Amino acid sequence: MITQTLDTLTSRFAVPILITFLGLGALTLQGASAGIQAASVQPDYTALADEVSPANGVELPVVWGDLGKKLVERGVIDREKWTEIYRSLSAEEARLIDGNSPEKLRITRENAAYLLNLFWALGLGNQNPILQDEAGMENPEYGGAGYFASTGGWSLAKGEAMEHYGKYALAPLTGEQQALVKKISDGIYRPCCDNPTSFPDCNHGMAMLGLLELLAYQGANEEEMWDAALAANSYWFPDTYQIIALSMKQRGVAWSDVSPQEVLGKEYSSYTGFSRIAAAVAPSAGSGASCSV
Repeated sequence: MITQTLDTLTSRFAVPILITFLGLGALTLQGASAGIQAASVQPDYTALADEVSPANGVELPVVWGDLGKKLVERGVIDREKWTEIYRSLSAEEARLIDGNSPEKLRITRENAAYLLNLFWALGLGNQNPILQDEAGMENPEYGGAGYFASTGGWSLAKGEAMEHYGKYALAPLTGEQQALVKKISDGIYRPCCDNPTSFPDCNHGMAMLGLLELLAYQGANEEEMWDAALAANSYWFPDTYQIIALSMKQRGVAWSDVSPQEVLGKEYSSYTGFSRIAAAVAPSAGSGASCSV
């Protein structure tokens, strides 16, 4: 069923991200530009990797709770389709989708892709004015919000993804919280494209929006939200941020001292910005980043 769905999507949606399906059940969205290749090995590259995306993970100031169950109950996630993708869940993964996870989330190298899909579902299904922006996702020039990879590529819903688009009050925000989400999302880019999180047209953008919404809903302050966003992007695009860390080190700035606002901004984290950084720091790394989940 999933394969048929993806075949339909690839023929229907003219978006800059090609949707493919891997036989072992990994749902992958790959940028039309070549994915980033591993950077040339540097003497301290392993150490930088441990700084950017530590093996023991990073605790995020957010609790997932029973949002997985709510997403399933509302149909944003079809549990049967989820099982086709994730045939064998760890105890933690099962609890996140079926139970209640009361402790703060810890993002790791092992669960980063799983959390990406959960936050993608949350960003897609949660009510938020950003999803209704007629200058962005709902711009008539794009044919409506249903033609993006973040919507058309979400094949794990009951029915069509757009049936659930911005429909549910899963993390309702106050005016002040929404203003904070908008401010931060305007400043967070992703290396698979040149769009900010406030234009969540791909899976990483929609997942980041979901993360920011939940952070704000649970009372995180601006600094905590920026820090969490950098941690998430660093695990979702590890090669990218290791190369950025190399660039920072060449400037004499340790990764622990970087400004999340600067690193997540257009000059570093957009496709264009990162391409420039990669060309200067590690030419063999290529000019783009894959958009994988």
